[in-house]
Amino acid sequence: MKQQSENIALFLKGLAMGIAEVIPGVSGGTIAFITNIYERLLASIQAILGPELLRSWKQGGIKATWAAVDGRFLTFLLLGMATGLISGVFGITHLLEKQPRLVWAFFFGLILASSWFVGKQVKSWNVTAIGGLIVGTAVALWYTLAAPGQGSEALWFVFISGVIAISALMLPGISGSFMLVLMGMYTLIIPSLKSVLQNLDSQSLVIIATFAVGCLVGLASFSRVLTWLFKHYHDLTMAVLTGFMIGSLNKIWPWRIVLETRVNSAGEEVPVFERSVLPGDFPGDPQLLWVLVFMAVGVAIVLFLEKASIVEGDGTKKDVAG
Repeated sequence: MKQQSENIALFLKGLAMGIAEVIPGVSGGTIAFITNIYERLLASIQAILGPELLRSWKQGGIKATWAAVDGRFLTFLLLGMATGLISGVFGITHLLEKQPRLVWAFFFGLILASSWFVGKQVKSWNVTAIGGLIVGTAVALWYTLAAPGQGSEALWFVFISGVIAISALMLPGISGSFMLVLMGMYTLIIPSLKSVLQNLDSQSLVIIATFAVGCLVGLASFSRVLTWLFKHYHDLTMAVLTGFMIGSLNKIWPWRIVLETRVNSAGEEVPVFERSVLPGDFPGDPQLLWVLVFMAVGVAIVLFLEKASIVEGDGTKKDVAG
């Protein structure tokens, strides 16, 4: 019964991560962090994409390999992520069209509270950690203000996009989907994914397969870098990640006005430059009350997840910082 409950919890965490990754400005890594599976996920990725896999197979066969890669954990998490990704592609993108301010408000509250949660993992806020926080905030703020590129359908660029997007997915505060926006690839990858899911279009399938290979390469390399940083520079790494999350809040501020648009390859008009404004300066109904309510809901969910995730399946307390 206890294992079944943990399986359901893993599926739900994966579901939230998958949905988050569809939305530019929201990070699946953030969800993994606040639900207390971040470092476990990194370890599992390393095992499945590294020499440990072959070593385990030689020593103990399927059973040892399954244990080495934390198979049950990955299975239910990935099932949830796949479900969240598909529902996000068809559902959340629709909500963003109909009620964008309320969706952004919810995620603003989610990430605002998450940045406080990640910051608590810094054991000593010394000069180095504060410097890391400032640098992380500045980098994330810059990337939210950067103009999107034009993108390319060249497969080498699709591959590079996969490497960068999956690396960003693993960083709390940095959105993989928003990195695709910056590279001008969001409007190619997401429609291609929809096309594959709907009618198995061959051209779209090649694009998604190439993107997936890039993701695998990014996972294999960047997961090891992050694990090394956590081991040797824990506080500095946490401080930089906190800064990433604080700086990224500008991207999901609910009240933004579009300064410039362009027509993408699908013939749709999409924003190029946006500017955050105060509710009173927003043209149209700012929905101030509802925005504040949805922000509060986002904060409340993080606080709940924090308390629920501190306790592991065996009922013991766990240090989420590792």
